[in-house]
Amino acid sequence: MAMTRIFNAVEPQRDEIDALSAPTVLEFGTPWCGFCQAAQPLLQIAFSDFPAVQHIKIEDGSGRPLGRSFKVKLWPTLIFLDAGQEVARVVRPINAAAITQALAQISPATERTSAA
Repeated sequence: MAMTRIFNAVEPQRDEIDALSAPTVLEFGTPWCGFCQAAQPLLQIAFSDFPAVQHIKIEDGSGRPLGRSFKVKLWPTLIFLDAGQEVARVVRPINAAAITQALAQISPATERTSAA
């Protein structure tokens, strides 16, 4: 997998997310959000060392049930899942190190391209 660049306007159902077996990052935000745009280069840096991690970008907003089920309040919110369970969360990252550290919690060392 690689970093996803486009927000999905149609969100998956919560039971689909809970059933994921692969290490996954859910990114909640919107394409027009300045904080979300600022986080993209940081995500690109962090994801470069974790190609096996699935990345799902979800366009969030008022009345969107998936974001509410994860109690998302600010964008971007990154939810790091292992076997469908939340392991870590990063809200409005300001550096790639925070994202990399959370990715390391869900991705086995053998699946990384280099040491984190």
